Amino acid sequence: MTAQIRSQMVDLLQRHGIRPRKALGQHFLADSNITRKIVGIAGVGPGDRVVEIGPGTGTLTAALAATGARVVAYEIDSALQPVLDEVLGGLPNVEVLIEDATRIDLNAALDGDGWVLVANLPYNVGTPLVLDVLRHVPAVSRMVVMVQREVAERFSAGPGGKDYGIPSVVIGIHGTAQLAFRVPAQVFIPAPAVESAVVVIDRLREPEDGERAVRLAVAAFGQRRKMLRRSLATLVEDPAALLTSAGFDPTSRAEELAPADYLRLAEVWDG
Repeated sequence: MTAQIRSQMVDLLQRHGIRPRKALGQHFLADSNITRKIVGIAGVGPGDRVVEIGPGTGTLTAALAATGARVVAYEIDSALQPVLDEVLGGLPNVEVLIEDATRIDLNAALDGDGWVLVANLPYNVGTPLVLDVLRHVPAVSRMVVMVQREVAERFSAGPGGKDYGIPSVVIGIHGTAQLAFRVPAQVFIPAPAVESAVVVIDRLREPEDGERAVRLAVAAFGQRRKMLRRSLATLVEDPAALLTSAGFDPTSRAEELAPADYLRLAEVWDG
């Protein structure tokens, strides 16, 4: 099946009496060129396994399935079941589960490693879902996700900038992020108030002290205007000594340390 164009999507939603739900952050992608671009960036094909969060009307799902990849799609909105049945019915390599992906153990649900997560994520769950997958779902080795542009910039930000924060550090600890391209609001039904962007995140080898590094970063950014010797005092008994032993200036601030620096702190910390 080819990707749905706007008129087809409008007709599909009207026939099934579906109105996008603001509470679920629903903005359905209605641009076949962008759909094809996302699938191309995902780079999947026969033998690959894809997990999609929020298939909506199934246009991206169908395009992913057309590559020959196996697709497992989680949709929270049961009202979309008839739409997905119409669009995806008969596709042997697609499984649609009407479940909230944020409330299940994805790592247990996905069999084996090497999964690619591809999704047009609702704005209200984009950041926590991506960070949770990185921290707790090693079965997913790659993500190609559409999120709010400002969120995408935080995901790919480097140390020192205003966009650099906890999301940047968590992603940098577990992988690499690249903002692939921006997506204008008018390609969605309904159009959101902000611009979107597609981000590609590739997982690196699982760090030994990843969770400890995240705890340190959370404490540091919890009081990001303070020097680390003070902001880390909520977690570390002697922050100045820890920072010095790891080779960092105790007067540094949270945004000055790269993800690798937080891993270095975690290695030295005995907490």
